[in-house]
Amino acid sequence: MKNTHIRKSLTGISLLLLLPFLPNLRAAPQPAVSLIELWVDASEAPRKIFHVRMAIPVSPGPLTLVYPKWIPGEHGPTGPIVNLAGLRLEANGRELPWRRDSRDLFAFHTEIPMSVSRLDVSFDYLSPTSPGGFSTNPSAKLAVIDWHLFLLYPKGIDPEKALVRPTLRLPAGWRWGGALQQRIERSDEVAFEPIPLFLLVDTPIVIGAHYRRIELAGAPDGLPPHVMDIVADSEWALDIPESRLSAYRQLVREARALFGAMHYPRYHFLVSLSDHISHFGLEHHQTSNNQVPERFFVNDEVHRRLADLLPHEFVHSWCGKTLRPHGLVTADYQQEMLTDLLWVYEGLTQYYGIVLAVRSGLLSMDEGRQLLAAYADELNHQTGRRWRPLQDTATAAHILYTAPVEWANWRRGVDFYPEGALLWLEADVLIRRLTDGRRSLDDFAREFFGAGTGSEGRIFVKPYAVEDIYAALQKLAPYDWKGFFTARLAEKQPRAPMGGLTEGGWTVSYREMPNPFVLSLSEEVLPLPSSLGLVVKEDGLILDVGRETPAYRSGLGPGMRIIAVNGRRFSREVFLQALASARDGRPIQLLVENNEFFTTHELRYVGGVRFP
Repeated sequence: MKNTHIRKSLTGISLLLLLPFLPNLRAAPQPAVSLIELWVDASEAPRKIFHVRMAIPVSPGPLTLVYPKWIPGEHGPTGPIVNLAGLRLEANGRELPWRRDSRDLFAFHTEIPMSVSRLDVSFDYLSPTSPGGFSTNPSAKLAVIDWHLFLLYPKGIDPEKALVRPTLRLPAGWRWGGALQQRIERSDEVAFEPIPLFLLVDTPIVIGAHYRRIELAGAPDGLPPHVMDIVADSEWALDIPESRLSAYRQLVREARALFGAMHYPRYHFLVSLSDHISHFGLEHHQTSNNQVPERFFVNDEVHRRLADLLPHEFVHSWCGKTLRPHGLVTADYQQEMLTDLLWVYEGLTQYYGIVLAVRSGLLSMDEGRQLLAAYADELNHQTGRRWRPLQDTATAAHILYTAPVEWANWRRGVDFYPEGALLWLEADVLIRRLTDGRRSLDDFAREFFGAGTGSEGRIFVKPYAVEDIYAALQKLAPYDWKGFFTARLAEKQPRAPMGGLTEGGWTVSYREMPNPFVLSLSEEVLPLPSSLGLVVKEDGLILDVGRETPAYRSGLGPGMRIIAVNGRRFSREVFLQALASARDGRPIQLLVENNEFFTTHELRYVGGVRFP
């Protein structure tokens, strides 16, 4: 998973191949489950409501239905149970009473009468109307169908063995794209082939009024089919420059060259182009869900800032979906996930997302270095490093993903993404030095995540522990790898891991021109130097202040609003000019509103306007 604010087909596959994808993780016997029927009516997606019907095989006696809670790739209990409404259970045409579990709010209890073998379930899913969090919100012209949003399933069933036959109704005139195998399509309804529950949850699709399908690679290239399914709010957003498509075609080839094997029968990049949806990426075995601004493909600046998103989610097919930390391999969607190894799952993926973006031509070499410089600058000016080690950002990931922006600099966030990238860059440079350039981290990636697993074209999950990581690196280049990572993860470090940059012959320098990768995707946020310790919007609203920074020492805090600078009404130009002119040591005079009260503050800052 990659939040863009952070700088995250089954055709021809028989059910016999689908069943053994995961090891049997449970010793207790599971209830026998026949085919579950699922109907999702998305015809009213533009007004943010989905209607769901299910037919679930049951036996007489107590039954507990559960709504997916811990969602793979989201690394937390993010299932939006609050958006389930209108729940109704019926058997033989008669409504059955139900009650929610008082301790587990994702569970619903009912009693199945004698002679009843089928439970009919219906409910509505109420989609968010504005961007935010992991729950996909449709726009007026497109939607992502994340199947876990529309499912209840009997507690205790095996998601690997339970088969679901999904049917989807589309808004009139909309089309769909994705990796599911179509069984029947008529008018605005699509029926798909039965699929194991776990693989259905792992295979979202996109629907939209404006749709384009692009073949990136296939049999003529000696590769499995690779497709880009794009939905957009407008037709012009689908007019992608051929040079950009060529780079994405090269991305597939570069990934194959890196890993040496592809653990899926086909792969679909799902891309949703809209300014009215949440922007993030989410990984799956044979699919990635990439939600980006409408002008992502047609605007060079927007694409540059997000160029590593699709490569990042693609790498996850190997690092995260196929090879996965033990703590993230669970029996079903109700079991707690342990996120302590996200510095591998996400950190290594962040690194190779950048590497593949450069190798494929989505980013230039210079742009790749600018991105790493932006990481280093932001992390080195992060005051939360004084109390929180990097490991804790991974361990506490599921609370940090949803943490507010206020005091983020002091709190720290999901830093295992950017700092993880610098950490693995340092490991890469160290391997090259230890082996006199004969080996690199690419060899580790290929052996541990790719061809070394001895599997091709088949979806599976292989759990690993941190000791497996250390052993694989030790085999590649003998060194105290446990000590290397422990020092950088478990100990508080005043600075980000810079060894990969410095030992690679690079230093972080500064200039007045903004680095494009330190800018927010939102044009409402001012481009300010990290050393100031201030995040402020165009209207003067302060979003964050770093503890013990110039902004903090001046008395500023999140939620305040800067009204005037040196006696002049606040604006982007006025504030940046004041920062540039303050090199002589004179404090900048600020008039600040805090709720309905006004105060004056002296901002002492002589660093000027400079960026890495």
